[in-house]
Amino acid sequence: MMTRRSFLAGAVAAPLCRRARAQTRQNEKVLIEPAAEIGVIRPELHGHFAEHLGTCIYGGLWVGRNSPIPNINGHRKQAVEWLRALGIPVLRWPGGCFADDYHWRDGIGPVEKRPKRVNIHWGNYVEDNSFGTHEFIELCRLIGAEPYIAGNVGSGTPQEMRDWVEYCNYSSGSTLSDERAANGSPEPFRVRYWGVGNENWGCGGNMTPEEYAAHYRRFSTYLRDFGDTRLFLIACGPGGNNLEWTRRFMEAMPRRVRIHGYAMHYYSRGRDHAQRFTVESLRAQLATFWDLEKAILEQRALLDKYDKDRRIGLLVDEWGVWDRIDPEEEKRYGRLFQQITMRSALAAALGLNVFHRQADKLVMGNLAQTVNVLHALLLADGPRCVRTTTYYTFELMKPHRGATAVRAQTPEAPPPTLSVAASRRQDEIIVTLVNPRHDTTTEVECTMSRGAAGNARARILHHPDFNAANTFESPDLIVPRDHPVTAAGGSLRVELPPLAIVTVQARLSGV
Repeated sequence: MMTRRSFLAGAVAAPLCRRARAQTRQNEKVLIEPAAEIGVIRPELHGHFAEHLGTCIYGGLWVGRNSPIPNINGHRKQAVEWLRALGIPVLRWPGGCFADDYHWRDGIGPVEKRPKRVNIHWGNYVEDNSFGTHEFIELCRLIGAEPYIAGNVGSGTPQEMRDWVEYCNYSSGSTLSDERAANGSPEPFRVRYWGVGNENWGCGGNMTPEEYAAHYRRFSTYLRDFGDTRLFLIACGPGGNNLEWTRRFMEAMPRRVRIHGYAMHYYSRGRDHAQRFTVESLRAQLATFWDLEKAILEQRALLDKYDKDRRIGLLVDEWGVWDRIDPEEEKRYGRLFQQITMRSALAAALGLNVFHRQADKLVMGNLAQTVNVLHALLLADGPRCVRTTTYYTFELMKPHRGATAVRAQTPEAPPPTLSVAASRRQDEIIVTLVNPRHDTTTEVECTMSRGAAGNARARILHHPDFNAANTFESPDLIVPRDHPVTAAGGSLRVELPPLAIVTVQARLSGV
């Protein structure tokens, strides 16, 4: 349980000037309780999402086998290398809204024979289906990610999705598995994560909770385990913290029906274009991360009323900042393209801190999206590719993966204030601190309730202008750097400049 539930409600206001300077200094004390375990931080909480939207797939991740852009069997080589280095645990595909109008057979077989289809959700442009199931699985293998496929409930049939599972997972001897082998993949794909529809309250069919529950019951009946691959079936949860959707869906769902995951979506909307945020618009956007934490707590509590054994895991399989889209950038780089700034990095860190603090309530999170769309890790344009500040946020917080989240307490204080999450791995303590204030340098003392910390090291991601970004022209403007930290007895001391993310790793003894 958090001790400060308001730390995001009035999150940082930012200056209108391009280079803000610290105006004040203050001290903050954090009590870290290494023995107060919350839950394991599943690597899947650091998952991602790639949709057939704008240039996320075509021109982003996929450039084609005959492209002059360096590629690995059609996959952008630079993207593969950077995503593999980041270690993406799970990748969701093909949507999004696109999923419920996608028919998987369009994307298999000889590329020259694949039909061309209109993407009705994202601009009515024509796709050639050169990126399909085999290409997606190959991308996942290249970057080391588990595949998560969102099936078509809105415009598809139970048989279509059932056949997709067999095509992917049955070993050999059936017509579908033999077709997969003939298409170049004799070994089964062993896809475990399957979404039974997407946003079925909206673009996935404009259904009521009861209508969707009936579809889920029918579809899931035919989705079976093959071999040693045990399916993890994911139901469509609400957009935002819609408790009515969850209540009515669960009321309509018999306990005997298999549901392994329940996915909510949560976007943090921005009033301004990405690099033109003001004090007021920044405050409004970052405040939504308090609402995200509240939504996780309330959705999990409601699920627990129907699922006392917690057999159903809660996911946030679309989340991130969604700023006002610049029409000129969108025209040049594709639908929902937005620049990723220091503010975006702070938002990603605030979100991941929420996930880590609530590690016992979540099984997966998927940032939207991987390349060129919304809260992207990478931006690509022709041969150019750049790692965004959000990429570096995930890199900075990677040490938490697989560790056990522990309680970190901070004094009650009016916002804007410090965000903290801590975890422990055997004799190591890991702490991420986010200073969202634009005008305050914060000296933080982290005191261990038990044991002592030593051999500390820290890395920081920081820029004094929250509108600053890594661009194609300046790709390394904002990158992680080593940062001073002091360990003495039972405490860690570190200084956070304004607009900074710091991860500290230290050896823990005497616990």
